[in-house]
Amino acid sequence: MLTFIGLGLYDERSITVEGRDALQAADRVYAEFYTSKLIGTTVDDLEAAHDIEIEVRDRAGVEQEPDDMLAAAETEDVAFLTAGDTMISTTHVDLRLRAHDRGIETRVIHGVTAQTATSSLTGLQNYRFGKATTLPFPYAHGADGLPASVTETIDDNQDDGLHTVVYLDIKAEREEYMTADVGAELIAEEYPDLAGVVVARAGSPDPLVEAGTMSELADREFGDPLHLLVVPGECHLLEADALVELAGADRESLRIA
Repeated sequence: MLTFIGLGLYDERSITVEGRDALQAADRVYAEFYTSKLIGTTVDDLEAAHDIEIEVRDRAGVEQEPDDMLAAAETEDVAFLTAGDTMISTTHVDLRLRAHDRGIETRVIHGVTAQTATSSLTGLQNYRFGKATTLPFPYAHGADGLPASVTETIDDNQDDGLHTVVYLDIKAEREEYMTADVGAELIAEEYPDLAGVVVARAGSPDPLVEAGTMSELADREFGDPLHLLVVPGECHLLEADALVELAGADRESLRIA
C-alpha cells in the first residue's frame, strides 16, 4: 500500500492522530518538502517525534524517478509525506495514478491546509472564495509587473464578488520564502488601494491576521514565514465584522454585500 499523509501546517504535532498512526506503522517513509515545508520543525525532529526514518526526495525523485518508491509499495506499507494535505495545492495525483497502474492500493490521510486555515483565521466563509493564484518572485517568471495569471484571477474574482487567496512564492530548497510585505508591494504596483489581508504562520501558536490596503501592507513587517495574502471580494456583514475585529480592517475599505 502507498499511503499519502498530510502533515498539516506547522510542526511535528500538526499531523492528525490517524496520520500519526499510519506513519508509525509504515515500513518505509518518504517525504518531499520542495513545494512547501513545516517551518516549525525539521526532518530530524519529525523522525524523533514519530520514531521513524524519512527519506526526503527532490522534485525529480518524486515526479520523474518514483519507480523505487512504487516498487517498495508493491510489497511493503509505504508512507509518502508532505506539508499541508498531499492532494490540495501540493498535488501528487500523478504518483497515485502511477501506483494504481501497478496495482498498488492507495489511500489519502488528510492534513489541514492553508486554504482552510485562512478561512478559519480571517472569518471569511470558505464557499465565498474563488480561484486561488500564486505570486512568483519576479526573477522566477522573467517579466516586468504582475503575471497575467495573478491579475486575471484577482480581476475575475473581484468581478464575481469572490475572495482570492494569493499564495506567495516558496523556494523551499533554497529556504527562500516571499513575505507578505514583498507580495503586497508587488500587487500594489497594479492595485495600490486594493484591500488585502495578511495571514502569517497559520497553524502555529502565534498566527497573525492583519488587514490594510496593499500599499499599507507593503510598509509593514509580519515576522517569520510562511505568509499568504487574501484579497476580499464582496463581504457578507458577518465577514466584514470578522475582518474588522480579527484583522483590524477599515470597514470603509471593504465591499459589503
